Amino acid sequence: MYAVKEIFYTLQGEGANTGRPAVFCRFAGCNLWTGREKDRSGAVCRFCDTDFVGTDGPGGGSFPSADALADAIEACWPESGPGRMVVCTGGEPTLQLDAALVDALHARRFTIALETNGTLAPPAGIDWLCLSPKAGADPVVTQGDELKLVYPQEGGEPDRYRGLGFRHFFLQPMDGPDLVENTRRAVAYCLAHPEWRLSLQTHKLLGIR
Repeated sequence: MYAVKEIFYTLQGEGANTGRPAVFCRFAGCNLWTGREKDRSGAVCRFCDTDFVGTDGPGGGSFPSADALADAIEACWPESGPGRMVVCTGGEPTLQLDAALVDALHARRFTIALETNGTLAPPAGIDWLCLSPKAGADPVVTQGDELKLVYPQEGGEPDRYRGLGFRHFFLQPMDGPDLVENTRRAVAYCLAHPEWRLSLQTHKLLGIR
């Protein structure tokens, strides 16, 4: 059984695949925060702005099998459209994403992108792995395609991660009341450390999901 908050078709708004059409499958649940405001102060991750509680979002629900979930994801893709991509996100998708679902999505010709906090090992067969590390939760995932660090995080400074085996390193300004200042600081850091690139949440700028 897979618990999914929402499934929707949009453009990837962040990181190396910005602008690419994709189906987002947002799994319910996370191991670093319950998703409830009353628990935020005691959580490992205190800045998450995503609703991943329950299965009541558009396209969400409880799916009894990998094929059932893969069918729901496939139904969101344009009928004749090539270049299928699904972004498995959350919450923390590795709590649920497994070999059966990877196989079912590949059988439907999807490239599988994973966005994870890296504290749990992902299943084999992921085509694009994005690590978004959180301060206070050392990742067991140490290599992949891109590392996207929400910035700034006390105890999660970029130097802690620069030696990991990723092809791309991104700083993404933390959203919230200090977004303008966080963006200024992220720009300055990237200019001073050119191995890092700036990632903006372009879906928020465009007003899309």
